[in-house]
Order: sequence, then structure tokens, then C-alpha cells
Amino acid sequence: MDSPRRHHRYYDLILAAFVVVLLCSNFIGAGKAAVVDLPFFGTVHFGAGILFFPIAYFFGDILTEVYGYAYDRRAVWAGFAALAFAAVMAQIVIALPVGPGAYMDNYQNGLETVFGNSWRIALASMFSFWCGSLTNGFVLAKMKIWTTGRFLWTRTIGSTAVGELVDSSFFYMLAFYGIWPTHEVIQVALAQYVLKTSWEVLATPMTYWVVNFLKRKENEDYYDTHTNFTPFRVKV
Repeated sequence: MDSPRRHHRYYDLILAAFVVVLLCSNFIGAGKAAVVDLPFFGTVHFGAGILFFPIAYFFGDILTEVYGYAYDRRAVWAGFAALAFAAVMAQIVIALPVGPGAYMDNYQNGLETVFGNSWRIALASMFSFWCGSLTNGFVLAKMKIWTTGRFLWTRTIGSTAVGELVDSSFFYMLAFYGIWPTHEVIQVALAQYVLKTSWEVLATPMTYWVVNFLKRKENEDYYDTHTNFTPFRVKV
């Protein structure tokens, strides 16, 4: 008989925050290519969503470190479903007949500009994030066993570096190849990888604080010693 599932006070809140960050960073920020002038590097192109998307990996690290890989996998599938629903909803709203008036004509043009490519962004995001985030969780869970729970910073940064490499290798090429110039797609993908990984490094003190808080409050510090790491399940 399976042991009863533990109740966690904060898991649902982190799950909700995780899904919100994933939706907003992909549908509000991902479509805009921004530029910034940096010392020594010159003009750097990057996707605007990069400012917020790494927060999803921040939450993923916390979920795996505290609750275990299965809880992170469940969150990834929840984000996957949310992105799918948002993409379908966007296409239905765009396809609906437009009401009369100049305002609604302008509004429809704005919707098509912002969300007309949402299906492609959503598919690219779902595939790349699903691969990258589950890779991130797998690497962190394994590193936690290898380090016997020590050196948290090595596994949060190391797992993010691997997961973001997988994510960045897919997303911008799948989402924007043929829409943006190819050299810009490559520049943005490289900048995305470097900036996302750097974000995790800078967030390390916050990661330590949140992880220690949750471990203390939840009385949980899970080790994935006997975990089934298949990505194709939702059960925890």
C-alpha cells in the first residue's frame, strides 16, 4: 500500500507562481527583441522575456531541492498545460469576427501583432522548456545525492547551466527562425543562455534563503534516491 501523501503548506503557492512567470515571460516578453549597450561587449541583442523567464528555473531549483524531482515534474506539466490553453485561447480570440469601428480594427491589428505568432511561440516554449526544465531537475536531483546535500550553489548553478543550454538550443530557433534574421536569432539565443545562467548565479543568496526557509517550515529535505525519473508522468 502506498504511504499517504504529505501535505505541504507552500507547494501550491510556488506552483502558482511558477505557472504565472512561465506564461507572462513567454507571451508578454518573448516576442520582443531588445538591445542594450554593455561595456566591452558593445550592443547586445536579447529577448525581453529573459528578464523574467529565469525566475521559472529559480522556482524549479527550489521545488526539486526541497520537495523532490517528482514535484518539479508536476509543476512543469502544469506550466505545459497552461501554455497550451493560452495558445489555443489566443488563436480563438484572434479568429473571432471583429466588431465595427476604428478602435476595434486597431485592437485586432494589435492582437494579431502580439499574439498572432503565439501558437509557434507556445509550441517552441513548451518543447524547449519541458526539455530544459526536466533536465535541470534531473541534474540537480542527481547532484544532491552525489554531494550528500552539501554545496547547494554547485547544483543550482550547475543544473541551470545544463538546463538552460538545452532550453536555449531549441527555443529561439523554433520560435523565430524565418521571422527574425538568422544572425539575430543566434545572437539572442547566445545572449539568453549567458544572461539566464548569470541570473542564477546572482540569485544564489536568495535561493539559499528560500530553500532554508521552506525546509524548515515544511520539515522536508527530499533526496531522489529511488525516484522514477521518467518525464512522462504527473503523479508525485
